[in-house]
Amino acid sequence: MKKLTHQILFTAIGILLSVFVFSQKKSAWVSGKVLDENENPLPHVSVVVLGRQTGISTNDTGYFRIKVPADRSFALLFSYTGYKTEQKNFLLSENEKEVITLRMERGEKILQEVVISDQRDRREAGLIKPNPKSIINLPSPVMGVESLIKVFVGSNNELTSQYTVRGGNYDENLIYVNDFEVFRPYLVNNAQQEGLSFINPELVRNINFYNGGYQARYGDKMSSVLDIQYKKPKTFGGSAYVSILEQGLHLEGITGKNKLTYLVGVRNRTNKNILSRQETQGNYVPSSSDLQALITYQVNRKWQAEFLGNISTTKFTLIPEYSQLSSSVFSPYFSANLGLDIYFQGQEKDQYGTNMLGISATNQVNKRLKLKWLASRFEDKEEENRDISGAYLFGERDFDKSKPTFGLIVNPLGAGVNQNFSRNKLTITDWNFSHKGSYDIGKHVVQWGLSYDKTLISDKLNEWEYQDSAGYSLPFNPSYLQLNNVLKSAADLRINKLSGYLQDNIVFGDTSNSFTLQGGIRYNYNSLNKEFFISPRIGASWKPNWKRDIIFRVAAGSYNQPPFYRELRRYDGTLNTALKSQKSWQGVVGFDYNFKGWNRPMRLTTEAYYKSMTDVDPYDIDNVRIRYFGNNNAKAYAAGIEMRLFGELVKDAESWVSLGIMSAKENIIGDSYKVYTLDSLNQPTDSSTVEGGWFRRPTDRRITFGMFFQDYLSTNKNFKVYLSTLYGSNLPYNIPNSIKYRNALFIEPYIRVDIGFSALLLDSDKSKRRSHNPFRGFDNIWATLEVFNLIDRANTISYMLIKDFSNNIFTMPNRLTPRLLNLKVVARW
Repeated sequence: MKKLTHQILFTAIGILLSVFVFSQKKSAWVSGKVLDENENPLPHVSVVVLGRQTGISTNDTGYFRIKVPADRSFALLFSYTGYKTEQKNFLLSENEKEVITLRMERGEKILQEVVISDQRDRREAGLIKPNPKSIINLPSPVMGVESLIKVFVGSNNELTSQYTVRGGNYDENLIYVNDFEVFRPYLVNNAQQEGLSFINPELVRNINFYNGGYQARYGDKMSSVLDIQYKKPKTFGGSAYVSILEQGLHLEGITGKNKLTYLVGVRNRTNKNILSRQETQGNYVPSSSDLQALITYQVNRKWQAEFLGNISTTKFTLIPEYSQLSSSVFSPYFSANLGLDIYFQGQEKDQYGTNMLGISATNQVNKRLKLKWLASRFEDKEEENRDISGAYLFGERDFDKSKPTFGLIVNPLGAGVNQNFSRNKLTITDWNFSHKGSYDIGKHVVQWGLSYDKTLISDKLNEWEYQDSAGYSLPFNPSYLQLNNVLKSAADLRINKLSGYLQDNIVFGDTSNSFTLQGGIRYNYNSLNKEFFISPRIGASWKPNWKRDIIFRVAAGSYNQPPFYRELRRYDGTLNTALKSQKSWQGVVGFDYNFKGWNRPMRLTTEAYYKSMTDVDPYDIDNVRIRYFGNNNAKAYAAGIEMRLFGELVKDAESWVSLGIMSAKENIIGDSYKVYTLDSLNQPTDSSTVEGGWFRRPTDRRITFGMFFQDYLSTNKNFKVYLSTLYGSNLPYNIPNSIKYRNALFIEPYIRVDIGFSALLLDSDKSKRRSHNPFRGFDNIWATLEVFNLIDRANTISYMLIKDFSNNIFTMPNRLTPRLLNLKVVARW
């Protein structure tokens, strides 16, 4: 025992000595003088090791001496008011002493803009204000504001700009650009067909994203609001970017004695390089382009006019050739590597076009009263033309590379033919006329708004699907040929909508101990179903007089969503024009905490929420296509907690982390089905009725995690890295239009890591450029190499159902994109 004690003692001493030895950081010294352009010493110049918070300053003679790390690369930053910041790189041995003389050059005098923040993002429940400058840096196959939003709310599809929030679906999100509501295409079945998002990220000045608990001044949806404000230029400038996937150009400026400003952007995108790596091989020809313009004119000191226009066209052509899907089955009774080989004939041609024109007039009557009038027209024209047949062979695939049958199906389990046909046309025209205003009465700010919408919908739907398994048409009928699925419908709708709100914002106390209260009501009338409802909403925040900088906030209210178009259509194609609005009561409580971490400012936000929903219209999701039941025959709830950390994990590099935990379930009225007891001859002898009960909603993810991280080389800030990470736990997958097999399948967790490496090719120092230099007018040029899906994970988006010769059903996963490289160059002037 004593011997064992001695061994333990000597081991502990050895560990402590090792820790002590290795804890002695190796160091070196750099000293020297800092001079100006006239060889005069510069006193009080800041000298800091890049990446550290503190440093030293030169003395009155310009001399400095600083302790630095040894045996590794590092950089010193020299900064002084009125002079250009200088950076010097070093690699010194232990105890080495380096003596330098640095001459600093005068720079252009820069006046920093002073911004007084009202901390609204801290006081309003559910409000997130991402930095628009991060959009261009975020590595993502789809560049845009929505990709930034997905870091906070999660995602399961990198090819779409759509997102789900707190258990809702894609149709439950509001989007505004400069107070104009914008829409998205409705017939899109697959994210491959999607084009550019309406929002041009290079034109964005401010982003307000509400993921719940938003105020009465925002419209009638149940999940979220994305409120975008475009820039108002003060000088001439612009940008251009070119990548393998997307190209864009924007110009901005001010003319006419500083009265007229213009902001113009044009983009073009093609997903061909991404889609060519999909499991379905063929000739993909996707293209999407748009043109946007924002023009403002300051009539006088009190009046301002604004014009916002957008023209967008998306085309998608696919001539598929073949597809090879693989999956594995492991069970106590059956284990196999399954494969599905499909050989196609036919093609698909889709076209989506949107046009938007909006004008507004703002009158700043006086310091207290502000009035705004808006008028807009939004048009959406969509066409889908598809006639594709596929002959398939299903069975066990050989994965033994030593055999000549490697990759082939060696044990067929099923064979058949499938044909999909569609000729769909949809035209939606929405006219909007609205007014909004605000009146400041000291500690009260009263806001109001009125809106009228006239929506015209013309829809022609013609779809059918033919399935043949082992030579038999499904569903089998010996008397005649029966198609598996037929949808034929035509509709012409004229819908008038009236809505409005009245809201008061009250502030109590002072800056050290303050309380804010927002209370308001919304009303909405829809001529389609003759429904009128009122939605009260309230929110509050409290900043106590504590040493810690913390704000508590709470919000509650009614959030109702009238049906627009897609919710009306049942599975059989018929329209339910009597469908009522989906209704919810929501509550949010949370806090916002500012603190210091690693000597840097950090911010932690936490919110818990609960949504109780009635008159719910249940739905299924296949890829990005939502198929509603078309009836108010369910109730649902969503509850969860979200935590987010914002801050500089690396000095001067903004990063954030988001974690969410949620449960979202629904109970469909009348979701009962029969279970039969069969005898040896497979004949029913008894039956029982089973009630479905509570099921997970199609967007129910238990856990979501998102992270955006920035870093740079310790010796040079001109080389940066951007990392985006997304995780979402499994999703339920429903057999379409089936009650018995609701939640029968699960989509595996979504895991995605994208990374980008950026290098500064041209900095903002224009003094060293010659007059004939073609890049003389540029502010900077960056080049970025992006690696999408760094871990090359085969994420699943949906399933294909296949029957074998014995009528057993197997599921084959439809996968998303593999690893892909993208090169992007961004120039600004």
